[in-house]
Amino acid sequence: MSSSAPRQLALTSAAQILAMGLWFSASSVVPALRAEWALSTQGTVLLTASVQVGFAAGALVSAVANLADRLRPERLLAASAAAGALLTLLFPLCGDQFWLAVLLRFGTGMALAGVYPVGMKIVVSWFPNSRGLALGVLLAALALGSASPHLLAGSLPEWRTVLVVAALLALGAAALAVLFVHVGPAARRSPPWEPRYLLTMARDRRQRLIAFGYFGHMWELYAFWTWIPAYAAAASQRSVSLLAFTVIGVGGAIGCLLGGALSDRFGRIDVALAALAVSGTCCLISAFVFGAHPAVLGTLLFVWGVAAIADSGQFSAALSEAADARYVGTALTAQTAIGFLLSALTIQGLPVLADAVGWRAAAPALAVGPLLGVIAMVRLRRTSLDQISKSVIN
Repeated sequence: MSSSAPRQLALTSAAQILAMGLWFSASSVVPALRAEWALSTQGTVLLTASVQVGFAAGALVSAVANLADRLRPERLLAASAAAGALLTLLFPLCGDQFWLAVLLRFGTGMALAGVYPVGMKIVVSWFPNSRGLALGVLLAALALGSASPHLLAGSLPEWRTVLVVAALLALGAAALAVLFVHVGPAARRSPPWEPRYLLTMARDRRQRLIAFGYFGHMWELYAFWTWIPAYAAAASQRSVSLLAFTVIGVGGAIGCLLGGALSDRFGRIDVALAALAVSGTCCLISAFVFGAHPAVLGTLLFVWGVAAIADSGQFSAALSEAADARYVGTALTAQTAIGFLLSALTIQGLPVLADAVGWRAAAPALAVGPLLGVIAMVRLRRTSLDQISKSVIN
């Protein structure tokens, strides 16, 4: 590992913290938007999910064009963060033009597709042999950055200020990336354009199972993150903004670091299995602690916040090790594209289900994702054991 690797990890993580606040910058101020724009539940869901759909669209375009592998990653990250910042600055000017607001959030999601997956590509290029902890650090930064608007919303008096501050921080991320962030010695030279690499991923059993595990994880994660305030408010939990930041930011950061450190020691598959099992259990328990004492509910949500993202870095690290080294950025971007598209469905579906049956009964539906992820990881473990057995016999 190069002596510059820790410094570049810190710089790339700082850029993620500053840029990813764009993600929940609008959803963190939904109560104010509902009052001022007279938003319905469907309008709120559409405004929130448009970021996910935009991210998926941007990531799919990036994957097909191999952008993360063919362009300089630090410049792509900087340009994407700046574009997202400018679109977010325009959001407060929408007035009552709801569909313009949706388009701006869709564009912000597309821009963020050049921030998160590209950040993983940069980190992997510096840490060829200890990717679990390194990606855990990066994902901890993602969790803190994503949660930051909730902290801003709880401390700033006006919703427009929250978006402006998030945009200015993202512009800082762009400057940081273009001036100080660089790819590592393990980065490959720009490979030829290969749009069919997505088919190669789908045909490879190991890459396919890793992706399926990730999809189960994404079924749960962003719907959980998005609707924590609504669930907690319905359960009579006070200080919702602070709670959301604590669960997403603090709990998420702990989960990322813990999962990354353990995976380098015990293996990606086992750590991902454990995290999926714990988060899935939390999904189910959420029905029983609904309306409980705030300390009990808060503890459950914090544990859930730790476990829900602890496996994310393991899927990224495992895929980066299983993919063609020339197209690691493409593989990571493709996986996140489909995962975030799936998360858009649960983000839209969960509040609709909650309107029909209440949050107590709706939240456990997220357990479907971890269950399917566990099945994929069990099959991946069997595949790995079979490969080891064959190599020993040969």
